[in-house]
Amino acid sequence: MTTSHLQVSQTDKRLRWSAIILALLGLADGIYLSYIKLANATAACGGIGDCESVNNSPYSEIAGIPIAILGSGAYLAIIFLLMVEPRAQWWRDYAPIMVFGLSLTGVLYSAYLTYVEVAVLHAICPYCVISAILLVAILAISVVRLLRSDELDA
Repeated sequence: MTTSHLQVSQTDKRLRWSAIILALLGLADGIYLSYIKLANATAACGGIGDCESVNNSPYSEIAGIPIAILGSGAYLAIIFLLMVEPRAQWWRDYAPIMVFGLSLTGVLYSAYLTYVEVAVLHAICPYCVISAILLVAILAISVVRLLRSDELDA
């Protein structure tokens, strides 16, 4: 293995673990919001934003399933893919593009929900904003990883 390939490998490992940590934070955020929704509890927004208006809006569910549960599932899938990636060649080949797809879908849906918060509900949920930022960061990491893997293949 060449020195540059070893450096790319170490860099990719750091990027992968950074994405895992971000996804774990997103999962914690999603679990908290799921609990708030399912327990009909009040979110601890600390005077920042209006979590209740967002959490109780018709936009907080799809077909009766809370968005927070769907988001938690997406974060779990991202964590799973990133964890199994080094275990077999098939995962090394396909997990990075799957993480890209999941995070891109999450970013696009978060952008829609942010628009709804601002333009329709006139309320912002800081936990939703945190999730959107985490998804953007995971997406950025996934793009960098895909570009780096293309450089190796060239």
